[in-house]
Amino acid sequence: MGQATVTVTQGNFKTEVLQSKTPVLIDFWATWCAPCRAVAPILDELAEAYRGKVTVGKVNVDEQPDIAAQFGILNIPTLIFLKAGQEVDRVVGLQPKSQLEAKIQKLTG
Repeated sequence: MGQATVTVTQGNFKTEVLQSKTPVLIDFWATWCAPCRAVAPILDELAEAYRGKVTVGKVNVDEQPDIAAQFGILNIPTLIFLKAGQEVDRVVGLQPKSQLEAKIQKLTG
């Protein structure tokens, strides 16, 4: 079993995000962002816990500026929740696991 999270790039954006059969949570992050590094293990845990129900994708804003621009990302970490390829929720900054889990449950409910 591989990693629970998916690295999202311009090349796989359509299949992993827009055509995903499950809701998608995208984490916009960068290697130099301390809050991004703090939220990463929380997202890994949630990706594992909700494997098959939610796709957790990671977009490195330095490597994928076009995707970041498409979503108007100004601050990181930004977490965007999508259902059927459409944004339904967004949170900016470090959030507690319980809050993120509640949003995932709402997304999959």
